[in-house]
Amino acid sequence: MGKVGIWRRFLGAKKGNVAILTALGAPLLIGFCGLGADAGYWFYRQRDIQGAADIAAYNGTVALSNGATADAITTTSTDGASSNGWTQAKGTITVNTPPASGPNQNNQSVEVLLTENEDRFFTALFAQGTVPVSVRAVATYRATQAACMVGLNKNKAMTVQFWGNASADFTQCNIVSDSSASNAFAVGGAANVTAPCVDSVGGSYVTATLTLTSCSSVTTKAHFVYDPYANLAVPPVAPGCANGNGSALSEGTYCGLTLQGNVTLSAGVYVINGGSLKINSNANISGTGVTFYLTNGATLDFNGNADINLTAPTSGTYSGILFYGDRTQPSAVNKINGDATSNMTGAFYFPSQEVDFQGNFSGSGGCTQVVADTIYYTGSATFSTNCSGKGLKTIPVPGSVTLVE
Repeated sequence: MGKVGIWRRFLGAKKGNVAILTALGAPLLIGFCGLGADAGYWFYRQRDIQGAADIAAYNGTVALSNGATADAITTTSTDGASSNGWTQAKGTITVNTPPASGPNQNNQSVEVLLTENEDRFFTALFAQGTVPVSVRAVATYRATQAACMVGLNKNKAMTVQFWGNASADFTQCNIVSDSSASNAFAVGGAANVTAPCVDSVGGSYVTATLTLTSCSSVTTKAHFVYDPYANLAVPPVAPGCANGNGSALSEGTYCGLTLQGNVTLSAGVYVINGGSLKINSNANISGTGVTFYLTNGATLDFNGNADINLTAPTSGTYSGILFYGDRTQPSAVNKINGDATSNMTGAFYFPSQEVDFQGNFSGSGGCTQVVADTIYYTGSATFSTNCSGKGLKTIPVPGSVTLVE
C-alpha cells in the first residue's frame, strides 16, 4: 500500500482521530487559559501593590509634616508598603520628596514608586522570567492654619456664602463651612473672594471669582472646625432697663438700644435684652473695650452710611468678643452695615443665628472674626489673623494629609 493510501485510511478513520487532534491542540489551549489566569493574578497583585503605595505615600507625608528627615521618610514609607501587601524581596521602592514628576512637585508632597516582580505559572510553558508590575502614589499635606470665618450649621445649604457684589480679601486666614451639604460653601453673583484656603465638610458651589493662594481648590470633606467660643460664659442680665439716650453711654442692660447721631460708648459689657441693637444711617458711633451681648430675641440692625468704630476688649472674659448672640436664641438674621471708614475690631459670635454683612467695613488691620450659624456676605472687607494685641482667639483649622495622585 502506498503512502497516499495510508493517509487516506488515517484521515478516513473515525476512531482515535479526535483524541489525537485534542492532544496536538492541548498545549495551545492550556496556554490561552494559563495566560488568562496569570494575567488575572498580575492584575490582582497590581491592585494590592497600588494600595500599599497609597499607604506608603500617606505615611511618608505624615512623617514629612512632622519634620522627619529624608531617610526617616523613606523608612516610614517602606514599612507602610511592606505591612500592606508589598513584598520587598521581590521588588524595589523609590521615595521622592518633592515628587520627581506630576503636578505636585513641592516640599509638602511625597511620591512613592513601587515595583514587584511577579511569578509566572501556566505561562512558564512558553516564556521564562518574572513579570514586573509598577505603581505610583503621591500624597501631600497642609499644615495647621487659622480661620477667621466659620459657619457652624452642620446641615444647611450655603452655610457660608458670598454673593452679589461681595469683595473680600482673606489675606492670612481661611474660610470654613461645617455643613455637610453638597453646596455648604458658595460663591456666586459678581462676588470676588481671595483666601489662602477654603474648607468645607460637605461640598462647594462656585460660579463667581474665587482665588485661593495656598490651596489648588476648595478642600471638601474637610475636618470640622469646632466652635471656638462654645464655653464662653454668659454675662448676667440685670433687671430693669438702662437709659439709652444721650451721647455717652455706659455698660448695663438695655431693653433695645437705638444709636443715632454722635455716641461714645465707655468700656464694658452692654446687654441688649430684647428688641434690637440698631444704628441709624449717618450715625457716628465709637467705643473701645466694648462687648454687646444680645438675648431675649435681640438682633443687630446696622444701617448703611453709619460710621462705626468699635473695638472689643483685649483681655478678660470677653477678650476679643465684640458681639455675642445668646446661643439659645431661635434662628434670626443680624444685619450689619457700615461705611468704608468703619472699623469693627473683634469677633461676631452668633452660634444659633445668621449674620448678614452688607457694608464695606473692616476691623483694624483686618482683625474681624465671624463665627455664626450661617453667614451671608455681600459687602467688602479685608480679613486677617495677624491680630496680636487685639485679644482675638486663634481658630485652628486642622492640618490634613491627602492622596492627590
